[in-house]
Amino acid sequence: MMATRTIVDNASAAPNLSTLVAAVKAADLVGTLSGPGPFTVFAPTNDAFGRLAPGMVDTLLKPENKASLTKVLTYHVVPGVITADDLRQRIAAGGGTATLTTVEGDPITATMVGAVIALTDVNGNKSYVETADVRQSNGVVHVVNGVIVPKLS
Repeated sequence: MMATRTIVDNASAAPNLSTLVAAVKAADLVGTLSGPGPFTVFAPTNDAFGRLAPGMVDTLLKPENKASLTKVLTYHVVPGVITADDLRQRIAAGGGTATLTTVEGDPITATMVGAVIALTDVNGNKSYVETADVRQSNGVVHVVNGVIVPKLS
């Protein structure tokens, strides 16, 4: 990934993020995530999407489920640039937890599990940062090993 390229450009060039890119395209979020931002994106790998319930990805990618897909994707985006060091400092200052407000609106909670940053969604599911601080021209990406899910009505 190149720091001079946008989140979408870099993700499109990363083979392990192809499911995320397909989802971003299906949700019509390419323009937003190619814009100036800045954004912090917790980017689930293909393996992360593969761990969802069987058929879930195919269901989310259907046109009639665009609203739910958009909620799931924007739940992985936080306004501004938040580095791993920023997260660690917020977690320490918060007595072991930091709450992040996502673009979707629901919060995610960041904690430390040993030396690894963990994210917990509103449903109690955890995801772990595998690769932190991948700089982009319009923000930063942290590659995560799970898909976090907001409240879906």
